Formats: sequence, C-alpha cells, structure tokens
Amino acid sequence: MNLDKVTTIDELRQIAHKRVPTMFYDYMESGSWTETTFRANCDDFKKISFRQRVAVDMANRSTKTTMLGEEVAMPLAIAPTGLTGMQHADGEILAARAATDFGIPFTLSTMSISSIEDVARHTQNPFWFQLYVMRDHDFAQQLIKRAKAAGCSALMLTLDLQILGQRHKDIKNGLTTPPKLTLKNILDMAIRPRWCMGMLGTPRRSFGNIVGHVEGVSDMTKLSSWVGEQFDLQLDWDDVARIKDWWGGKLIIKGILDPEDAQMAAKSGADALIVSNHGGRQLDGAESSIAMLPEISAAVGSDIEVWMDGGIRSGQDILKSVALGAHSTLTGRAFLYGLGAAGQAGVTKALEIMHKELDMSMALCGHRDILNVDRNILKNCPF
Repeated sequence: MNLDKVTTIDELRQIAHKRVPTMFYDYMESGSWTETTFRANCDDFKKISFRQRVAVDMANRSTKTTMLGEEVAMPLAIAPTGLTGMQHADGEILAARAATDFGIPFTLSTMSISSIEDVARHTQNPFWFQLYVMRDHDFAQQLIKRAKAAGCSALMLTLDLQILGQRHKDIKNGLTTPPKLTLKNILDMAIRPRWCMGMLGTPRRSFGNIVGHVEGVSDMTKLSSWVGEQFDLQLDWDDVARIKDWWGGKLIIKGILDPEDAQMAAKSGADALIVSNHGGRQLDGAESSIAMLPEISAAVGSDIEVWMDGGIRSGQDILKSVALGAHSTLTGRAFLYGLGAAGQAGVTKALEIMHKELDMSMALCGHRDILNVDRNILKNCPF
C-alpha cells in the first residue's frame, strides 16, 4: 500500500476500519457504557489553544527527551494494547520493530497475541512488559520471571482493571480470539481478504502469554473462563510493593486518575506513573486524562516521572500534554490504526505523522527544544 499521501492519523483509522474485521476494530475503537469518557479523552484536547509566536529562532530543533533515563526520539511510547495481533497478523512483533526503528519504547500487554518470548526472538531492542494483577499469584510470578528472562527493561503494572468495564460492542459482536466461524463473522472476514491471508500465514492467533502456560488452559473456551475469574478484586498497595520486590527493576504504574493515588504511587518507589483512564474503557463518566494531568503533576512534583495516555492522536496532543506537566506520553489507538491499515509500515507512518506535528507545532509556539516547553505555550486552557 502506498502511504505517501496519508497525512493524518484519522486517515489511517479509516483504512484500518476497512481492513480489520468488525469485532476487532470495535474492540479497539470503543469505550465502556455510554463512551462518555472515551470521547472526552479526545474532545478535551480540542479545548486547549496554543499561543503562536513569531520572529524567533526555529533552527536546530530537538524533540528528544528521556523515559526512565533512556533517550527517546520524542516524548512518546507505544502503550500496551490487548489483541494487537488481531488488528494485523503478528501485530505485536511488527509494532515493536517500528517503535525500535523510530527510537521510542514499545510495551507488550499481558493479553497480547504474540508471547513475551516470541516478541523477544523477533526484535533487537529490549521492550517493556505490562502486567495485570491476577488472583493466581504463581502465574503472575511466572510472567515476571519470563519478562526478566526475555530482557524486558521495565515492568508496567496496570492498576485500573480489577473489574472489567462493560463494552457493549464486544458483547454484541460476540468477541472471541480467534473469531468463531459464524455466518456473520465469515461474511465479515470474507470482504477483508488481506487480513485473512495474514492470519492464515501465522500461527499466532491466541493469547500467547497464557495458553500453554496455565495449567488446564489449553483452548479458548477454558481461557475465557479463566480470565473472567482472574482479575484480583483485593488488589492493594501492599500487592504493589510485593510485585515491585518480585520484579526488582524499573517499575511503571498505570491507571492513575486521582492525586491521592498519584502520591501513593510515588511513595511506592515506582519510577513512573501514567495518568490514564484505560482509554475510557473502564469507569465511564470519569474525567479525561488530560483534564487530570495538571493536578496530578502538581501533587507529586519531581518525586516520580509523570506520563499520560488517553486521547493522544497527534503531535499536538503530545505537545499539549508536555505543556501541562507530562514528562512523556503513550499512545494506543493511533499506532493500532496504522497497524491495521498497513502493518509495520503503517505504525511507522503513524509515528512519522505525530513527530512532524509535534516538531512543527513546537517551533510555531516559539520553542526549539521539547525540554523547554511549559504551560506558557498555551492559551485559554481550562485545566
């Protein structure tokens, strides 16, 4: 596919919508209940205006910064997303390669299609691993050991999924991995031959980190039942401390949307926290991530790196986030649009679009270095 004339993330979304089967596109592009928070994550960025500056030196610009002490090409990482390998065959591997080539981190989800070991075998640079807290602590420990053995350089602990938020589209579509061969699904896949050929050409069609690694979980029926029972309802900060000890390396806490929880994350000894509402997929009616970012950033100061995700669809969104106190950001859906549209090349295209927007917008706001950007570049910000 020729991506030369694709200039926006939304164009990639439109292409992905045509190429990815409905149940998997809807899984990606949906929120819980009324989807109010899902929409607010993007809509609230539109409420923020820039201050344009002129007659300033715009030469020799740099968008480079650091995340956990490692240099990155721009303040962005690829967020963990479940079922990435169902947006495009071998999706996790392709996205990890694109991130590595671009110079930003990639995060592998517990609920990925490609396993930890599989991604490590097919990529060169260390990646991060995201952990859901399971009631089966032995399995959690095994995941951590596997991530260590694979050379993962950081553990991302997600705290906002003790109960799975209801997403109506998943229920209506009968979401399964791989999809059940009903007449409706067969017809839906038949008009997407590119996706079908990719899936026929790969053995990666199930949850690679779970199937074959949990006793008694050998097929999708048993997996669905196991997962539904596994999220830990009793998760607390003592569990976070225990997991931190198990891991023994750099720890990122994801799912913070309240200043008090942010302060607890800082006290836990984690290296970074992510202001996040799980992409609007958990507590519907919660504030957007960007709306809560300034308050959370102020609450913890320099005690911990503050990152954010939720609604990051452009380089301008990254710039606004940095201006409001984010050390860096993460994107999920934007890279998935690229992946669904054109595989690894599509992810690269998404990153190129976002970087160009970030670089040019920063310059037009009067800055040459992302490290010097602050709230002064904004006008009429309601947050």
